[in-house]
Amino acid sequence: MNAAGDRLQDTARQAALALPDVSHGYPFTPGLDVYKVAGKVFLIVTDDPDEQIITVKCEPEHARAQVHGYASITPGRYLDKRHWISLGPGPGITERMVTDVVEDSYELVAERLPRRDRPSAR
Repeated sequence: MNAAGDRLQDTARQAALALPDVSHGYPFTPGLDVYKVAGKVFLIVTDDPDEQIITVKCEPEHARAQVHGYASITPGRYLDKRHWISLGPGPGITERMVTDVVEDSYELVAERLPRRDRPSAR
């Protein structure tokens, strides 16, 4: 089943909050719900009903494959386009995929943290 925009955003939020040591807030603008691990961003969820997207960190090779494989995945908005992708509702974007990209983004950010700042094991 494809994830509609509001389900895409809700699924991303739930997946992020299920991970250890996650904080979130609106540090940039009231319309962007930002999720962090040890102060490092791994997920941005738009609150704009006209632009229901999430943005996650991604390995550059994987990001390119995702962008080419799905019409509703684009290089990350307002971020380094090699390392971030934005997902919107569309064909092939499932709730499982959304959960997977959020978890992958979290792991990517967490593994680059100094050992002392890494979250406890899931």
